[in-house]
Amino acid sequence: MTPRTSSSQIALRALVLLGPVVAVLATGPAGNWPPWWIAGAVVGTAAAAAWAPDSPYGTAAGLVVLGWWAIALEDSLPASILVAALALVVAHVAALLASYGPPTMPLDSATLVLWVRRGALVALTVPAAWVLALLLRGEPEQPGIWLLGAATAFAATVAATAALAVRTGEG
Repeated sequence: MTPRTSSSQIALRALVLLGPVVAVLATGPAGNWPPWWIAGAVVGTAAAAAWAPDSPYGTAAGLVVLGWWAIALEDSLPASILVAALALVVAHVAALLASYGPPTMPLDSATLVLWVRRGALVALTVPAAWVLALLLRGEPEQPGIWLLGAATAFAATVAATAALAVRTGEG
């Protein structure tokens, strides 16, 4: 007798598959539907990520989506970008949760709540970043802005890691 895939794993893996597909199709309402080969590449890599959620296929699907958005909309920032970002966050969190164990292992509610909260916090930053990008569109780029952004992201990562290490008693 072979063990059956748990229903929570099936749901998570469906989200891993659908997230990048929704994200790449979100350019359509802005007038730029992806060609079949871009959509096919996203479906293929997302399906591979759903099959093996701890593999690099999810990253590949996300990169194809980001590449298509960069090509298709150039300097445009349609509201559908919010849908794409949310879909990618959902797929990422679902892949993370699915990778916690084999397909036969059901997901416990405490782990689900923990990661849904974390994903929601990330998703909350998306509208603010979109509005900021709309406000700054057309402004001249300041010298060193990318260096400042990278340094800020690095500092935030170090601070979050240190806070987590202290909280869990690892620091």
